Amino acid sequence: MNSHSDLLSRRHFLRGLGVALGLPWMESLNVFGAAPESGGLTGAPRRAAVVFMGNGVNPHHWGATSTPGGMQLADSLRPLEPLKDKLLVFKGLWNPSTVEGPGGHYPKMNLLSGLKVKQTTTDVQVGVTVDQIMAREIGRATPVSSLVLGTEGPGYSTDSGYTQLYSAYISWSSPTTPAPKEITPQLAFDQLFDDGSKRVRDRSVLDLVAGDAKGLRKFLSARDAHKLDEYLSSVRELEQRIERAEAFSQKETGGTGWQPSVKTPTFARPAAGIPAHPDEHMRLMLDILVLAFQMDRTRVATLMLNNDLSGMNFGYLGGIKGGLHELSHHANDPARLAMYQKANEHHVQLWAEALTKMQQTQEGERTLLDNSMILFCSSLMDGNSHDSRQLPVLLAGGGGGTLRGGRCLDYSQEKNRNLCRLHLAVLERMGVRMDRFGDAESALTDLG
Repeated sequence: MNSHSDLLSRRHFLRGLGVALGLPWMESLNVFGAAPESGGLTGAPRRAAVVFMGNGVNPHHWGATSTPGGMQLADSLRPLEPLKDKLLVFKGLWNPSTVEGPGGHYPKMNLLSGLKVKQTTTDVQVGVTVDQIMAREIGRATPVSSLVLGTEGPGYSTDSGYTQLYSAYISWSSPTTPAPKEITPQLAFDQLFDDGSKRVRDRSVLDLVAGDAKGLRKFLSARDAHKLDEYLSSVRELEQRIERAEAFSQKETGGTGWQPSVKTPTFARPAAGIPAHPDEHMRLMLDILVLAFQMDRTRVATLMLNNDLSGMNFGYLGGIKGGLHELSHHANDPARLAMYQKANEHHVQLWAEALTKMQQTQEGERTLLDNSMILFCSSLMDGNSHDSRQLPVLLAGGGGGTLRGGRCLDYSQEKNRNLCRLHLAVLERMGVRMDRFGDAESALTDLG
């Protein structure tokens, strides 16, 4: 794998208002021809993100069909019509470990690892997720190694012998540790732009824990010592984040290399706290994700528009009563199905708006969307029956010229239709080579 140190050494930075911001791409500067994994002719890097919608979909109106006239989108995907030439619709992909045993929603929350979710109320285990694998390998190239976003915090009840914690995370930095998820828009925004005060706070945290952790070890059992090691691993991640932020803030203007096309935030810093309106909250988090990619603050991101089992209320759409999880258990009642359908389409509409902003961001010869791979998914195909024998999976973007959209790819009749094969294909396009990932030993080969 190629090192990103040469890319880092050639970055331009403007210093203003105490924040280091990347200069925009300028066609008058001949700075392209970067490393192969950064995106080919334009030199722009590739980005990867996952956007998650809780509680499944209405299977009667999800998906697409291939016709002589091109791909025809089902009703739930209608908001994506203007972007369908940038879209791959998958049919039949699944995680085999999710279809046996009890648990309803919880065993299905391994979308990004493919490994079995441990049935427990205490010592959780899912597996390292594909986004965090990418972050470890390419996160050195950006101030933020990965952006992990959501709109709802975790719950702590238990059900069917599982902890509700599982329903609140799709990103896991270790097999037993979910990646911290930011749900407050202002704090998520501030992750992208550090004026130095955040590093001061982080260093104070490190000073507090370092000595105590060292002295504590001699009193611990083997199992607790293992847990301490996991904790110290997360502390090391914090140290690396500080080091990376300081390195980027010390860069001086000059040199050569690809530069992002957006040099300042495209919207104001969000107000403090959680927006009262779910619609505003989801849009803000999508905007922050797009901004992070536009300004090259990170190249890896996940966003949970809502948790699985979420009771998020969409009454503001009109004609909808009850929370999202309640709507998903529609029992095929026409009125409740119609409300569920309306909520499904709304999620897709929000995603389509974000994709449109990416398509409107030019990066040399391609757009930001052309240089990205944005996965949209849920952990259930049919929320009513908790059916995961196939999953609703969409992939938007061009992957730096390696994806060919406008197609429905049907794997439902294939023996090896594991979702992790798609993850391996995305990893390869991000410059991360692996012999296997999760439960897959080969990547999907027909995406380009």
